[in-house]
Amino acid sequence: MEGDAYYTIGELARRTGLTVKAIRFYADRGIVPPTDRSPAGHRRYDIDAVARLDLVRTLRDLGLDLPTIRRIADREIPLAEVAAAHAEALAVQIRTLRLRRAVLTAVARRGSTPEETDLMHKLAKLSEDERRRLVDEFLDTAFGGLDADPAFAGARRSMTPEVPDDPAAEQVQAWMELAQLSQDPDFRLSMRRMVEDLAAERAQGDTTELRRDTVAAVRDQVAPALAAGVDPASRQADPVVAAVTARYAHLFGLPDDADLRRRLLTRLETANDPRRELYLRLLAVVNGWPAPDDLTPVFDWVLPALRARIPA
Repeated sequence: MEGDAYYTIGELARRTGLTVKAIRFYADRGIVPPTDRSPAGHRRYDIDAVARLDLVRTLRDLGLDLPTIRRIADREIPLAEVAAAHAEALAVQIRTLRLRRAVLTAVARRGSTPEETDLMHKLAKLSEDERRRLVDEFLDTAFGGLDADPAFAGARRSMTPEVPDDPAAEQVQAWMELAQLSQDPDFRLSMRRMVEDLAAERAQGDTTELRRDTVAAVRDQVAPALAAGVDPASRQADPVVAAVTARYAHLFGLPDDADLRRRLLTRLETANDPRRELYLRLLAVVNGWPAPDDLTPVFDWVLPALRARIPA
């Protein structure tokens, strides 16, 4: 049959893998019309019909409608133009499906209430501008009035989530949890207190030397004791605590006494908000950053260590 000029509809079906009924369907709609008819009136097709049917099957598998397929097959519209339009439409559908999957995954994992589920669904559907306004509102609460300080402007930028154009499911889920967390009034107040504490430290201390916040400085002092398994209430912890408080006293030009230790304890208790740690972890997922260090062990060590060394 390879050398013959025409194929019967049955031969064409065997060659293309389509059913006779399907080929008739496409022929009746002018997508793959017969090339000729036999003396008995039976449809016959040439080799171009094989290529045309292969194209039809491919485009149908890709989700194109029959009128569009006919226009492409007849070269009335460029295939590349149609492909680009359908690729964009599919991208929108994929993003929608990812959002739905992220919401359902979060609901299943967290055991969310119907109200929480409704909120997460709404947060997931926000536009880019709406997401930006929501985040700016939260960061304004935390940093408002302090943005003129380059250090705080930089800190604000470092806490800004940037959802990519084509986020992975885990990034969408992290964004929803982060956005929900940012709406918590108590967390907003907690963040504001932390920022104000840091601002007070910068106003009173040597800002040239004080390049990082107190929590980061304490972490560096405490890390070796944590690694060595030193009990915070033991005598072995004394030099560690002394180094922490001496450093803090030096930065602010204050005596290393009980008042300073109380002040440092208050500062660290304010910073010891698990929601802050959660925000930073979610932020890292959204922005595609490495996971931040977990400061929980630092707080668990230094807070009781300080309390044990402050007179009642």
